[in-house]
Amino acid sequence: MDFFRFERDIPFMRWGKYSTILSLTIFILSIFFIATRGLNLGVDFTGGTVMEISYGQPTDLARTREVLAGMGMTDATVQNFGTSRDVLIRLPTKQEFTGGNLSEVVMDALRQDDETVEMRRVEFVGPQVGQELLENGALALLFVSLGIVIYLAIRFEWKFGIAGIVANLHDVVVILGFFAFFQWEFSLTVLAAVLAVLGYSVNESVVIFDRIRENFRKLRKASVAKVIDNAITMTMSRTVITHGSTQMVVISMLLFGGEVLYYFALALTIGILFGIYSSILVASPILVLLGVKREDLVKPERKPQEEALP
Repeated sequence: MDFFRFERDIPFMRWGKYSTILSLTIFILSIFFIATRGLNLGVDFTGGTVMEISYGQPTDLARTREVLAGMGMTDATVQNFGTSRDVLIRLPTKQEFTGGNLSEVVMDALRQDDETVEMRRVEFVGPQVGQELLENGALALLFVSLGIVIYLAIRFEWKFGIAGIVANLHDVVVILGFFAFFQWEFSLTVLAAVLAVLGYSVNESVVIFDRIRENFRKLRKASVAKVIDNAITMTMSRTVITHGSTQMVVISMLLFGGEVLYYFALALTIGILFGIYSSILVASPILVLLGVKREDLVKPERKPQEEALP
């Protein structure tokens, strides 16, 4: 389905030098913020207490935060969970309390403010468990990245594998850079979004790489830059429709999904936008820098040997 037609190829590779400089700048800044500010790890990784409580009527989250702040728990996370009467509270580990004692103290304070509050669920995540989750999450990112490189190298050629993984890691580092700079909470749901962005970005790269391979077979007299420009231009209609539809769903979660889904949807929004950018203006210029050529994908045809003269 082709709703958006382009009469001429868009000269993306003409902008490759500038996009590479821009991408490198964004990448370095993201690394800098991650190294200096660090990620604001949630209770899932640092350890703490997770409480799910319910009120008899729609609750005022600001009032709940005030009660917790009065107890010296200003670093608690309070958000709606499901309905406006259900609240999820995340409390970092407190040395003076155990998991059970902390939840009891919090419930006593909340009942003094509103007698209708009820405990639904309480879980305690120890620091050791949180560290294991963080390590397992890092390993998951590593294995996914290696899998992408192997897949692209087998399906296309090693230069495509390098270009694809650099573009995908660019998206991951940019997401982490945003979360480090703004100190947004990094939880397991955000990690899931990062892994989803990896798969989403490689899908876009594979579509463009497929068209580049086809163009090398059809446009035999065209330059490498012309082949890549035509491949990207011909996939623009699909890119607009696919990513536009996906982004509308993600924005709906961002605006109406509540605080539980907010950072998940925010990470996906950043990842989708930069995924489009990296597939077009990061992966493709890297292919040019690596010296990709027609012979890498299209093997020259061998002419049958002439019969020897008697």
